[in-house]
Amino acid sequence: MSTALPVLFVSHGAPTFAIEPGLAGPQLTALGRALPVPEAVLVVSPHWETRGGVRATASTQPETIHDFGGFPRALYEIRYPAAGHPALAERTVALLAQAGFDAGLDPQRGLDHGAWVPVRHLYPDAQVPVFQVSLPQPLDPAGALALGRALAPLREQGVLIVASGSMTHNLHEFRGHGGGDAPYVAAFTQWVREAVRSAMRTGDPQPLIDYRQLAPHAQRAHPTDEHFLPLLVAIGAAAAGEPMAVIDGGITYGILSMESYVLGRFRPLAAQPVAA
Repeated sequence: MSTALPVLFVSHGAPTFAIEPGLAGPQLTALGRALPVPEAVLVVSPHWETRGGVRATASTQPETIHDFGGFPRALYEIRYPAAGHPALAERTVALLAQAGFDAGLDPQRGLDHGAWVPVRHLYPDAQVPVFQVSLPQPLDPAGALALGRALAPLREQGVLIVASGSMTHNLHEFRGHGGGDAPYVAAFTQWVREAVRSAMRTGDPQPLIDYRQLAPHAQRAHPTDEHFLPLLVAIGAAAAGEPMAVIDGGITYGILSMESYVLGRFRPLAAQPVAA
């Protein structure tokens, strides 16, 4: 059996996920307890996009970035005091460079809410070091897949790769939604679930790369790509034939699917509500 840690795709939803765990939060916490303790967590988040190449955070103690506005004051008072891991950030940059990416270190960057919010559910005590890798711009789904493949060797080196995005992400509907779950959210989520299952079984991620043409309501679910791209990063870092588990986080605010995936082998707690 492989010693590689699994790869996670996590829908981080709205910033309020930090204080409103819903269905997904407790499942992430149970998963964090069930997994072997990693050397560090590497997060790819759409809230850090960089021009001129990929960057990795190299701070020894990354700050908690509150990169949002108009939310309850309690959110801005949260600090997630995990240490960074500059040595693993350097190793990551070397892997990215070997794969042909223009890669470098950022010693000042902290953790944006796409990183600290879901990782805070995984490791509430902040005992595991955390660092981030940016999404280079421009980037398309095929490029995100290549980014994940470049990061894959870190799984054998004690790094838990967390690709943090959102299964659906239409901000135009976020504040104006009239109530109830929008039907397109479930339809899009179900299509993606089956496409991920197929990609893990066959090793063919092309339908996910072409999701805009193939998935129902893709344009409405993702007016722009950046919150879907982390899923392609996760698929790239995973390997064909590895198992897949679904974390069914339900739908929040009627339009944000909180569906997440565990790609790879792990031994879940008996009580952990993660569906195969």
